[in-house]
Amino acid sequence: MSTTLKTDVKQTGFVDFLPLEGTDYVELYVGNAKQAAHYYMSAFGFQALAYAGPETGMKDKASYAIRQHKLTLVLTTPIRPGNPIADHIYKHGDGVKALSLRVNDAASAWKETTKRGAKSYMEPLALKDEDGELVMSGIEVYGETVHLFIERKNYRGAFMPGYRPWSNPHFQPTSTGLLYVDHCVGNVGWNQMDPWVKFYEEVMGFKNILTFDDEDISTEYSALMSKVMSSGNGFVKFPINEPAEGKKKSQVEEYLEFYNGEGVQHVAMATDNIVKTVRELMSRGVEFLKVPTAYYDDLLDRVGHIDEDLEPLKELGILVDRDNEGYLLQLFSKPVEDRPTLFFEIIQRKGAKSFGKGNFKALFEAIEREQEARGNL
Repeated sequence: MSTTLKTDVKQTGFVDFLPLEGTDYVELYVGNAKQAAHYYMSAFGFQALAYAGPETGMKDKASYAIRQHKLTLVLTTPIRPGNPIADHIYKHGDGVKALSLRVNDAASAWKETTKRGAKSYMEPLALKDEDGELVMSGIEVYGETVHLFIERKNYRGAFMPGYRPWSNPHFQPTSTGLLYVDHCVGNVGWNQMDPWVKFYEEVMGFKNILTFDDEDISTEYSALMSKVMSSGNGFVKFPINEPAEGKKKSQVEEYLEFYNGEGVQHVAMATDNIVKTVRELMSRGVEFLKVPTAYYDDLLDRVGHIDEDLEPLKELGILVDRDNEGYLLQLFSKPVEDRPTLFFEIIQRKGAKSFGKGNFKALFEAIEREQEARGNL
C-alpha cells in the first residue's frame, strides 16, 4: 500500500448532503469539571464562557464551557453516581464524548445520516431562551463517541440555552494563541479502520484524502495504520488509526487497553505562531514529547527552506514536515490524563495540507520511550 494525498475533495457534480461549517465544540466527560476547567484555562489559555448545573436546572451534571478564539471545550461531570456520564468516566477515565459539528440545519443533518445507517444518539431538539433558539441532534460513532450537530442560525447567545454566563473576575488567563480545531484523531480496534472509513464515506459523505500503511507508520517495535477522512468542503478532518502487527505493543493498543475501547486519541489545535504558543504553554506547565536533537541535524536538507529559525524549534522540540503544498510545524503533548490516553497536538500550517508523515518515525519512537517508562511497551 502506498501513501496517497488528495488535497481537493470536491468532485464534479458532487452534492454535499451534510455541509459542515466546522467544529462547534469538543465535549469531555471528566471526573471534576470545575478543576478540569481551571486546568485548561490556566495551562492552555482558555477563557470562562458559560456554566450549566443545578443552579440552572440541570440536576444530574455540571458543565463548564470555555473558549479561546474559535476553540470551545465543554467539561462535563456527573453530580451523582449511576448515570451514563459516571459510567463513562469509570470505564474510560477523562475523555472526549462529543465532537460537535456546526451545521445550518440540525434536523436535516440527523435525517440524512440516520437514513444512511447512522445510529441515532439524539433526535433533533430545539432549545430556547431569551437569546433565541438552538437546534441540536446527534449520531453515534466509534466506541462511545458521538457527533452532535449544532444549528445556531437563530441563536444570539454566547453558548446555548440551559447555560448561564460564567466568569471569574480574579482569574482571566491570557490566550496562548490557539485558534481552532485542525483535526481530531480516533483510535479504533483491530481491523476496524476500513469499516469506519466506509461509515464516514457512506453515512456522512466524507472522502478518504490520505492513507498511511504500517510501512509509513512504524518503528523497530510497533506499527499502526491510518486513514484521513475529510468532509466534502474540507472544513472537518478525522484521521482514523488502527493497530498493526509489531514486535511490541503499539501506542494504539496501549490507548485501547487503558481507555477500555475505541475513542478520540488527540485533538489538534491550530496556531499561527507555534514557537510563541509552545513557549507559552510550556511556561504554564504543559508537557510535550521530545525527540532526540539529532532530528534537527539534517532537518533543512529534508524539508527545504522554512521561515523559522532552527534553534527555537530545536530548543522546544517542534517537528517540521513538507508536502507539495507547503510545510507544517507540529508538537504533541504528553497525555493530559493519568491514563495514557488523550493528548493534544499543536500545529501551524504554512501551506501544507498533510499530517506530518516525515515526522512519524521520530514521533513514535518518542512515544515508545514514554510507553517503556510506563511499562507498557
